[in-house]
Amino acid sequence: MYNGAVHRAHLWRRPPEAPRWGRAHGPSRPGRVGAHLAALGCAATLVVACGGGPRSLPATTRAPTPVVPAAPRPTATTPPSTATPAAAPAAPARPCGTAPVAPRHYLHVVWIWMENHDWSSVIGAPDAPYLTGLARECATDTAWSSVGSPSLPNYLGAVSGSTLGVRDDGDPGMHSFAADNLFRQVRSAGGTERSYVESMPLPCDLVSSGTYAAKHNPAVYFDGPGDRAACHADDLPLTGLASVLVGGSLPTFTSITPDICDDMHSCPVATGDRWLAAWVPRILASPAYRSGTTVVVVVFDEPTPLANVVIAPAIRPGTVSGAPVDHYSLLHATEAALGLPLLGRAASARNLRDVLGF
Repeated sequence: MYNGAVHRAHLWRRPPEAPRWGRAHGPSRPGRVGAHLAALGCAATLVVACGGGPRSLPATTRAPTPVVPAAPRPTATTPPSTATPAAAPAAPARPCGTAPVAPRHYLHVVWIWMENHDWSSVIGAPDAPYLTGLARECATDTAWSSVGSPSLPNYLGAVSGSTLGVRDDGDPGMHSFAADNLFRQVRSAGGTERSYVESMPLPCDLVSSGTYAAKHNPAVYFDGPGDRAACHADDLPLTGLASVLVGGSLPTFTSITPDICDDMHSCPVATGDRWLAAWVPRILASPAYRSGTTVVVVVFDEPTPLANVVIAPAIRPGTVSGAPVDHYSLLHATEAALGLPLLGRAASARNLRDVLGF
């Protein structure tokens, strides 16, 4: 049972007098994140008090983890993406906190990749009310690190346990690898894996075009045993996802990648937040999630500390951790959740399941 001790802050409760102080897992970042929260109105639980520096703590007490601010009202006027579904089915009123304990293994893990924003520029931002609300309802870690730069090394690291020596964003024509990877692991274990990639013209498209970026689609970089054939069958345009969710046929592992506008790479935060508000409720309303056997992770590729939200029925609402984790921790948690061996640096990475309690 993966229910390790975590900091669980009931973010919607404000004590009448003194502010609440949570306990962080690992070192927190009081200067940067605390100042961000203070600027949003000095929420009830702060790392930096209004008008002052960090409060002193006893030597034996860990520094507090910041509380996710209340979801603000959106201010941007960017029109919604035409690629998002027009209407979403009703998601559960409480996406987290509905299961007493986490299962040893899950049947489904879903990753949703976003781009180029750190924690404090999204969680609590006026233009990200939906993702901020999810963070308050479920879980987030304020010390999640990237594993490389620019984008591509982070995607490769998350699925293979190594950046594979890549330090650029070249298309598969520049980089291809026979290394073992999460997609192949899932298939070898008898499971199913799918990548749903917005604005990709063809399945397993190796060439970036328009708002499709191959560098954000890690499956196209692997050409080991069975990889390329599986890529053509399983690396698909996003348009196929809606029917899968309604039909109850969610794969064992699903990677979802918006295009470079909807992932916040080239468009405002508000655009990506609206995209998430259109798609995440569909996932949470699916039979797979309602059955209690699915974990959903919204994660940004970089920079450190990067924005993230983890959603699962067993997560205590309002869980906030300051434990240092990274994309290898995400791989560790995913492989552990699906009963798979740990690849590369995932073996030595902290298990995100223990950190956030799912």
